[in-house]
Amino acid sequence: MKLSPPNYQLIHTLDHILFPKIKPYKEGHLKVSKVHQIWYGEYGNPQGLPVVVVHGGPGAGCSPQDMRFFDPTFYRIILFDQRASGRSAPLGEMEGNTPQDSIQDMERLREHLCIEKWLLFGGSWGTALSIGYGEAHSVRCLGFILRGIFLGRQADYEQVWYGMRDIYPEVWQEFVEFLPLHERTNLIAAYYRRFMDSDPAINMSAARAFVKYDMLCATLINQGSVANILQNDAFVLAVSRTFTHYSMNKFFLEPNQLLDNLKEIAHLPAIIVHGRYDVICRAKNAFELHNHWPKSKLVYVQDAGHASSEPGIAKELVAATEEMKIRNVA
Repeated sequence: MKLSPPNYQLIHTLDHILFPKIKPYKEGHLKVSKVHQIWYGEYGNPQGLPVVVVHGGPGAGCSPQDMRFFDPTFYRIILFDQRASGRSAPLGEMEGNTPQDSIQDMERLREHLCIEKWLLFGGSWGTALSIGYGEAHSVRCLGFILRGIFLGRQADYEQVWYGMRDIYPEVWQEFVEFLPLHERTNLIAAYYRRFMDSDPAINMSAARAFVKYDMLCATLINQGSVANILQNDAFVLAVSRTFTHYSMNKFFLEPNQLLDNLKEIAHLPAIIVHGRYDVICRAKNAFELHNHWPKSKLVYVQDAGHASSEPGIAKELVAATEEMKIRNVA
């Protein structure tokens, strides 16, 4: 399949929606286990309202755009890369890598930064992790902004492996045909074996096939950034290994665990933003979450898929951070 060059018109459009890109006023690494240390950065106003960005993947790490959804004069913006992701170390390490570990890491980071309470801003897998953190530490949460709802159920992660073929059959076929015919009955196990192989000739070719498939399905209209992403070997392998490690272990969650425990945070405000044509995380996930959350507001973006870089979603996320600003000033 032909990959398009970067869409510079899109980049120009986002510059009119998002706040300016800024550098961290503080960054570092926090040791969270004998194996892992996580990177974090602080941006914006050191005395501002704390907000923590919980990235997706799992394994993706924070994006260079993630601080731009927030007014830097009002918010104290916390970015961190989850275990084995982004600038955290060791990259792609699956030992001690579960949602429960990440929830503990978030709480350690909050304590390390001397933050009493913070707003959670999660995307994709980061929505599940934000909800899980809130259910474990509700007294530390001011509210939630959640984009592209993923709830960690079998139907949710199997949507990525199998369900997207309904909308992107030609992309899915290319993804499946990467594997020998006799291995195509269990895509998760087959790709997992390749991702965990120590030979880069094996793990990287498989990882590029997976990330290409995922990225081509992430937006309603192809944004042309896939070719650039596939050149980042560290990112490609970390995302592939982590998502498949989690899929092999049913995301380390009980069936429907996050919705069943939502009563712990149902009293807190939440703004849910979801692309109407999101095929990675289905629109009904957002509807289910909204119906379980009395204090939530659901916004469907009618001209978008999954990615936060799509203009419609970016616009609604900025609107959500501005709305939370007003709520926390009043």
